[in-house]
Amino acid sequence: MTVALIGIALFLLVLLLVFEKRENTAGKLFTKTPLSVLFVAAAWLQPDPGQAYAQWMLMGFVLCLIGDICLVYSSRNKLFLSGLAAFLCGHVFYVIAFYSITDISVWTWGALGVLVVVSVVVFSWLRPFLGNMVGPVIAYILVISLMVSGAASLFGDPSANAVGRWLVFIGAISFFLSDLFVARQQFVRDAYVNRSVGLPLYYLGQFMLAFSIAYI
Repeated sequence: MTVALIGIALFLLVLLLVFEKRENTAGKLFTKTPLSVLFVAAAWLQPDPGQAYAQWMLMGFVLCLIGDICLVYSSRNKLFLSGLAAFLCGHVFYVIAFYSITDISVWTWGALGVLVVVSVVVFSWLRPFLGNMVGPVIAYILVISLMVSGAASLFGDPSANAVGRWLVFIGAISFFLSDLFVARQQFVRDAYVNRSVGLPLYYLGQFMLAFSIAYI
């Protein structure tokens, strides 16, 4: 089942990138939606989907699915803001999921220290282009930084399964990096490279987080 999911996801991702290149909105919608449904399905199909970690993650995945649909129409500011809000709430559920099975530790504070520096650099880069989106972007940066620091907390927890820890940590970092390309696309420069790099990073992150349910 996992191999089939990955195979279908890769096929849809290639199609999505083709439609992104052609700027075909209908094609993007009809490939991105099922592709995002697949990471929700991947999470649901993992062993023991009833555990608290899985339930919180599933709620986060569903919100990210909603965000993905909104971002297909990211040129419309209201839908972009709706997508941003959906992703922000999704990250909140991820944070709750991580801390449902681990605790704040030196890894948390170490990650937050790095993320504060990175976030200041990213915000300074974006600030001239944000206009009236300063508040929402600051809120999003704060929440995704908490999400990555939560993943770092879990990564540094020796009581957690090693495979699960790596899946969560790399998945969270991939998600964070993908959002840099979303921000560049939305606020700085419309360029295909933003999607051709950002989308694979995003889906890599989401599927790794989904598959972590089997190990956490």
